[in-house]
Amino acid sequence: MTPIQRDHARHALGLDGRRKQSYRNYFVTGERSADHPAWLAMVEAGWATRRAGSILTGGDDFFRLTRSGADLALDPGETLNPDTFPAVPA
Repeated sequence: MTPIQRDHARHALGLDGRRKQSYRNYFVTGERSADHPAWLAMVEAGWATRRAGSILTGGDDFFRLTRSGADLALDPGETLNPDTFPAVPA
């Protein structure tokens, strides 16, 4: 994950350096935005999923991180919200 992709992933999770746990998992961006190619690359890598734009997103695409993508965005001491990312069975 590139530093730019990681920044986008952290934003999607609501991690800003003050929070120690994510509280969301989404990022909305459109094809004309500079951040859209980074999200498409994260989808290709398996770190995110994409839903095509709809009226609810103003026509922009809706991205969510996968567990593997979210894990890559965490800093030491941070966790993922268990409501958004349930515990993985052992």
